[in-house]
Amino acid sequence: MGNKQYLIDTNIIIYFLDKKIPDMYQEKVAAIFRNSFNISTITKIEVLGWHKIPSAEKQKLNRFMANAQVFYVDEAVEEESISLKQSQKMTSPDAIIAATAALNDLILLTRNVKDFKKVAGLKVFNPFEMFDIH
Repeated sequence: MGNKQYLIDTNIIIYFLDKKIPDMYQEKVAAIFRNSFNISTITKIEVLGWHKIPSAEKQKLNRFMANAQVFYVDEAVEEESISLKQSQKMTSPDAIIAATAALNDLILLTRNVKDFKKVAGLKVFNPFEMFDIH
């Protein structure tokens, strides 16, 4: 993994916690969580705000998410998100996540490659693809 840094999308957190990461990438993804557990504030809201979290799991999930470095929306992310929404017709959450990753030179760890492939210069790693390009 070297010194690569990642921004982890909501779907990867869910797959990771449900132990659904493909076998060939389980250790790599676990290492990313240990060494580069970076998320957007959007991901924090999506994961912790899910209305179907069982009561027994809330504390465990809060403790897990407390280990993350959260990137909040600043003026640069705000401006880049606006630009992405206008030029790529992205949803606000995806635009904020893409802008956060791009502006902080982070590789976006996501399964939703199609939502981000139009963003020029954005590096994406999908642990559900057969070939690891990073």
